[in-house]
Amino acid sequence: MSSSTSPLPHVVEDCLGLVQLLSDGTVKRAPAALVLPDNAPLPSAAPVKWKDVVYDETHDLSLRMYVPSADAGDGCAKKLPVFVYFHGGGFCIGSFAMADFHAACLRLAAELPAVVLSADYRLAPEHRLPAALDDVSSLFSWLRAQASSSAATDPWLAESADFGRVFISGDSAGANIAHHAVVGCGSGSLAAAPAHIAGCVLLWPYFGGEQRTASEAACPADAFMTLALYDQMWRLALPAGATRDHPVANPFGPDSPVLSPVDLPPLLVASGDRDMLIDRSRDYVARLKAAGKNHVKLVEFAGQGHAFSIFKPNSEAAAELIRVVRQFVYGCDAPAPAPAPPS
Repeated sequence: MSSSTSPLPHVVEDCLGLVQLLSDGTVKRAPAALVLPDNAPLPSAAPVKWKDVVYDETHDLSLRMYVPSADAGDGCAKKLPVFVYFHGGGFCIGSFAMADFHAACLRLAAELPAVVLSADYRLAPEHRLPAALDDVSSLFSWLRAQASSSAATDPWLAESADFGRVFISGDSAGANIAHHAVVGCGSGSLAAAPAHIAGCVLLWPYFGGEQRTASEAACPADAFMTLALYDQMWRLALPAGATRDHPVANPFGPDSPVLSPVDLPPLLVASGDRDMLIDRSRDYVARLKAAGKNHVKLVEFAGQGHAFSIFKPNSEAAAELIRVVRQFVYGCDAPAPAPAPPS
């Protein structure tokens, strides 16, 4: 007797050893170390309390809510601005519960200070783009409900959140998501009211394009974000067959919406000048200004690479980034924040 057997599935894409795409379309993910409320209790005197909240039951999506203590305010009002944050990871990896993103949001909440809502979203390649942007719609539906009625509002938000000062932010792929969120709000395709979007903070935004920039071509091989990793993550995240000029990747691609008529809030873009994507940040800001968006600012951090404050949260550059963001959120330097809890 003879028998034929199908070849076993093999790995066709291996992203950092964390995500593997197999030839049969299945995906394997390495387990990630997560910081969870039940395994990381904070001391009672900690300046920030936090918890996880489901915002989309259909897709089992949650956010992590960080609320500073009552004495961490800006001195002008009891309630604090709301800082909606999307983590990075090339649309393929990451979670608000990973230690680096958790630490970054703890620091943002304590030192801005602000109520921080750090949201997860569906990841590729299991859920290719625009799935992550669709999840923004679900998040905004939850946000509108929280802002509309004190009876329906989470008690932490009812006590501390000023929904008249909502800032949309994120780092890397999360900054890409934040860009599309404020474009949606400004074009009328995404509703925020009764919440008011007061500004947008993009940290080393992860944009794409088929044409290479000078900083991409010059990227050193030992950088974390290399051209090979950048290309691979876009291959895994974009719809099958799409190029990096897809509207989700390239805000100025041939099929992308024209931004000149869009009512954008003030924008702050922060990037390291040694980031492979720095030229895309510079081009993004220049094009927005050319389109008449005068309330957009780029701050470059000398000698810093991609995600510098995520990888080195206690560095001087990370502290300076917090100061820059605080000045943007408050319009002036806020009072000195409460000290961070011991690590």
